[in-house]
Amino acid sequence: MKLTLKILNGLLTVVLAITLLGMIFVVISTKSSGGEPKIFGYQLKTVLSGSMEPTFKTGSIIAVKPLKDTSNLKKSDIVTFLQQDQTMVTHRIIEVIKNGEQTMYQTKGDNNKDVDGQPVLAQNVVAKYSDITVPYLGYFIDFAKSNKGTAMLLIIPGVLLLIYSAISILRALKELDRVNKNSGVEKTA
Repeated sequence: MKLTLKILNGLLTVVLAITLLGMIFVVISTKSSGGEPKIFGYQLKTVLSGSMEPTFKTGSIIAVKPLKDTSNLKKSDIVTFLQQDQTMVTHRIIEVIKNGEQTMYQTKGDNNKDVDGQPVLAQNVVAKYSDITVPYLGYFIDFAKSNKGTAMLLIIPGVLLLIYSAISILRALKELDRVNKNSGVEKTA
């Protein structure tokens, strides 16, 4: 029984520490990259609409790989591009349009009936979808980007880790006290 408690105690400590480090990583990564967290060279984007359902659902996180050469994309690639109003959109390429040396892509959301209004210039494509989706994590990342979310995600795991550490120390002191009493060793002040 004691061995099981020690194992659970150690496991809980590791989980809390990893959670705290993970939250610190997400918050720092988000803040340092101007709101776009990056992991292993992939940008994490939050899906804000249902235009690409069922490929990925609203509130999901998708991983996209930033591109340097955007002129060699092909039909059915899913790309993230910058629109004229400076918003980012992730849609599927349904047609590649070559006009001399200029390449454009006609895009469409999988769940949309109509194609996007304007073809996307190759230089406006910033990333390609990497087939990695985590459902519902986008809600969490959006919360983490807010000031309240940042504070909570750094403070709460840290406080929990401190409380857990204090409880562990108190238990260890009680155990030492019990061992000292049983062995007949007296405390000196």
